[in-house]
Amino acid sequence: MLGLTLFACAAITNAYSWPSPQLDALESARFDQFGHNSHGIASFIEPCNLFLFGPNSTGRANVADWIRTVYHDMATHNATDGTGGMDASIRFAEEQARTEDAGNGFGHTIATLFTQSSRYISIADVLALGAVIAIENCGGPEIAFRGGRVDAVASNNPGVPEPQQDLESHIASFARQGFSQVEMIGLVACGHTFGGVQHTFFPDIVPELNDPYSTEDVAHFDSTFVTFDNNIATEYICGTTTNPLVVGFNDTTNSDKRIFESDGNVTMLSFANSPGLFASTCADLFARMLNTVPAGVKLTEIIRPLLVKPFNVQLILSGNTLKFSGEVRFWDTTEDPTRTVRLLWEDHVGRIHNGTLGFSGVSTSTAGRYSAAWYSFNTNEQNPFLSIDAAAGIKSIRFTVNGKLEDQGGIGFAVQDGVVFSKTSCTASADADADPGHFDVAVRNGVHPTRVYLEQKSLDSVQRPIIIEIDIAPPVKPPPANAVYSIWRLPLNGSVLNAFLPYTIGAEIDGVKYSTNDEHMVIDFPPCKG
Repeated sequence: MLGLTLFACAAITNAYSWPSPQLDALESARFDQFGHNSHGIASFIEPCNLFLFGPNSTGRANVADWIRTVYHDMATHNATDGTGGMDASIRFAEEQARTEDAGNGFGHTIATLFTQSSRYISIADVLALGAVIAIENCGGPEIAFRGGRVDAVASNNPGVPEPQQDLESHIASFARQGFSQVEMIGLVACGHTFGGVQHTFFPDIVPELNDPYSTEDVAHFDSTFVTFDNNIATEYICGTTTNPLVVGFNDTTNSDKRIFESDGNVTMLSFANSPGLFASTCADLFARMLNTVPAGVKLTEIIRPLLVKPFNVQLILSGNTLKFSGEVRFWDTTEDPTRTVRLLWEDHVGRIHNGTLGFSGVSTSTAGRYSAAWYSFNTNEQNPFLSIDAAAGIKSIRFTVNGKLEDQGGIGFAVQDGVVFSKTSCTASADADADPGHFDVAVRNGVHPTRVYLEQKSLDSVQRPIIIEIDIAPPVKPPPANAVYSIWRLPLNGSVLNAFLPYTIGAEIDGVKYSTNDEHMVIDFPPCKG
């Protein structure tokens, strides 16, 4: 456990350093994609033709649904009055029921990605992350990603362009969203390098195909519908395209044709001639699309990987010792059996201690363009890497790699041991009347919280992630004079604890809320001793 970390940040600075709960969570979701300690998002588009809601022979793929979802979510934006934009309003049934949002891909996307949201990552952030990760892992360029989107509480106004509308309507629609006519051409081409149009929801555009490799009758925009490339442009310019919005049997709905040729095919010809130009243009336009948010929403800095990042750092009070464990990730690094990684930690007395870490795994990101090596200072609870004298405690950690110091530019990695989980927690014993069980939190003497509480993730009335706080009572009697920690206790009987969901610990000090980043499960507690 990281003792306490500020989670009610008033502002995000441009110098991201660890710990920073929101940025730490966003960075992990963005870059820990496959392998050791990987985040769940990338697994849903591996391989890129994966479709979770049917066999891969349907002609559909999650990646295409995700990209269409974020565009439809953004397309309600009105740049003049600042309403609409990327805010996950597409999750509301009222919005999905509109003719402009025909299809079931939005529901599929929300169902797949919703569980990846958290107190620090909104549903809208997860949708944006899904698009970025899908594009990058399926052949596309790297996209600058910012977090901090705020989830809508209701549907936005209609505004998504529809295929049957004329060119002037499309130009006006994209202008309202904040895109010029040339940018409209680019954004449509970039989005349509994936996916296609499905007969079920657009029978006036796509006939029944009777194709065993596209059993849901999806007419694809280009011949590589699950891969980012410039075939959307080359096939259009060469006249070999089967894009149903260019050469469909109903010319009224050939909206891509009208959009692509609206500048005399200059933009599409440039894309066909230069895969690099297409990729760089799409990277910029996708980022702008994802950053189109309602007025008043302040996004974070661009999320970049920390070169050295502690992970899952935990402190647990057990008797007179603090059990210390965790891992560290070294970015853009591969496994090397000759590498020596050491952990340095400073205690409250000013002494420096050290120990050697063990290699624990490799993760990859962005279609394998990057790798990271992980080293562990936790083995198991019975044999932790380190048992620290509770009185001495711990203030900060640093690392050395083959003798080179890694200390986050001289500031180190702060570890606060003021409020920690206590191993005295237990569940009901055989004699439940004597001891119904209790959740214990240890507060270091000299730390003076006005509140200590447990936190549990829940959802509000519009399904946004929220945190429920359950207050813990301070000790009735003052601790002994020589005690390092006092125990705050929450009896399990009659509490609103859900024993099957994880809990973190929160504290309020001088009006500021802090939170631990470790999770505990009541069902893991030992029975109380009689």
